[in-house]
Amino acid sequence: MEITISHYLVVSALLLVIGIFGIFLNKKNVIVILMSVELILLAVNLNFVAFSAHLQDMVGQVFALFVLTVAAAEAAIGLAILVVFYRNRGSIAVEDVNMMKG
Repeated sequence: MEITISHYLVVSALLLVIGIFGIFLNKKNVIVILMSVELILLAVNLNFVAFSAHLQDMVGQVFALFVLTVAAAEAAIGLAILVVFYRNRGSIAVEDVNMMKG
């Protein structure tokens, strides 16, 4: 059986749906929300690479590298903010993060 672009698109759609459900169904844990955003970015990357390989064009793979760079920066900065917030408040619940409004 040959793996076609439709297989990649199905896997990407599943990753996207799991990421969206992770954001909207889990409103209590900030780490799960960050992981769900990473899943959505992974789905986008899979689409970029699949269409890039299908069309035999490198542009999609270059965009995927940019998305990976942004995702790594988002994860590092987001986790650093959560560590500092946990040290100050003792909790990383979404309700407690909402109290940061100035």
